[in-house]
Amino acid sequence: MRNGGKRPDMAVKISGVELKNPVMPASGTFGSGKEFDEYLDLNRLGMVVTKGVADVPWKGNSTPRVAETYGGMLNSVGLQNPGIHHFIREDILFLEGYDTKIMVNIAGRSIEEYVRVVRALQNQPVDFLELNISCPNIKEGGVAFGTDVDMAYQVTKKVKEAAKQPLIVKLSPNVTDIVAVAKACEAAGADGISLINTLLGMKMDIKTRRPVLANTFGGLSGPAIKPVALRMVYQLAKEINIPIIGIGGIATWEDALEFILAGATAVQVGTANFRNPRAMIEIIEGLESYLKEENIDGIEELIGAGHESKEENPC
Repeated sequence: MRNGGKRPDMAVKISGVELKNPVMPASGTFGSGKEFDEYLDLNRLGMVVTKGVADVPWKGNSTPRVAETYGGMLNSVGLQNPGIHHFIREDILFLEGYDTKIMVNIAGRSIEEYVRVVRALQNQPVDFLELNISCPNIKEGGVAFGTDVDMAYQVTKKVKEAAKQPLIVKLSPNVTDIVAVAKACEAAGADGISLINTLLGMKMDIKTRRPVLANTFGGLSGPAIKPVALRMVYQLAKEINIPIIGIGGIATWEDALEFILAGATAVQVGTANFRNPRAMIEIIEGLESYLKEENIDGIEELIGAGHESKEENPC
């Protein structure tokens, strides 16, 4: 649809909640916004996604726990956080001062831990919950919730029953069948899916002849994972009926647009924030300029446009 010279509409809706634009940080790369406040105006973001928070403080993994690698970075921070009660007193109070939506990423090592965090947030000024199911389930020998279809269903169902806010489930790409996991979460009541979380990787130090990370393995993020993330978003857009938030290697507005065309309603920017604290603002401005140049009324017109059927070449 042509906009006739009007300013394009950047707003998108997820589970009935309107965001002023589809751009937000990825959990764990932005704190809760305080660290970036001097570099960008948080009011311009569609949403702020907070660092992961558990029911009690988590110390995190031993150092070194971050390493640069070709096309990205590895991290094994281990979801270090001060616990939900400190988070409510400090982080939510800070974010309330801005005109942007708030999504809290929640972590846990058992279903009961997740539920305790959700209950603590029931009456807080929070717009969305993001359920990190890449955490190890201590009751199942450390297997991540998100790598088992039944566990993904069970934790989503229990958390959804306790939640008052819409629930977005963040999926791990370290699985054989991402569609099966996403469908299980949808069947359990998830209001949306965010993906991908990091890919499992490692780096060796050729001088010490040992792994660089103290934890040996870490999560790979950055441009290197973008093709995998884009493929998974495209796959899910054809298989599920709830909104998708795309994550993985997004550093420019062109990257963000690719995910939207693949079927993402919104996007999260992670590793790029470390290199360029203004990356999200530049992405928002780039998307808006693209809409103007193409005379498109609003960004929502482009969601999933890459799935439009094309006439097959008979040769």
